[in-house]
Amino acid sequence: MPEDRKDASDRPATARPKRPQQVYTLLVQVGRKTGDGLPKAATGAALMIYASGVDEDEAVRETVAILKQADVAPLDVTGYGTAEERTAQGHEIGAEERALMDRALAENAVIVAEVTPFFD
Repeated sequence: MPEDRKDASDRPATARPKRPQQVYTLLVQVGRKTGDGLPKAATGAALMIYASGVDEDEAVRETVAILKQADVAPLDVTGYGTAEERTAQGHEIGAEERALMDRALAENAVIVAEVTPFFD
């Protein structure tokens, strides 16, 4: 093998810069599934969630995966962005909400902040 051609394994690994985790606000609509913990007469629910991720797509994927593991049936996810994005849009973020977001970031977690069941 010529000296100027090196095998890929001989090259140093180029480390991609690590992107920081952020917390995203998600609204997840869920349907019914056995063992989902929703009230008996409910037809589904809306879940307000704070989820960490390097981007919103990752936060959505992690949220859906965790909800499925918890026997919940996610139907639709709407992303509202980070706290900074929401503030720029004119949303007010209270101290309790900010504390839950901080916890989601510190624990690299998905936190269900509110559950609103739907009834016919």
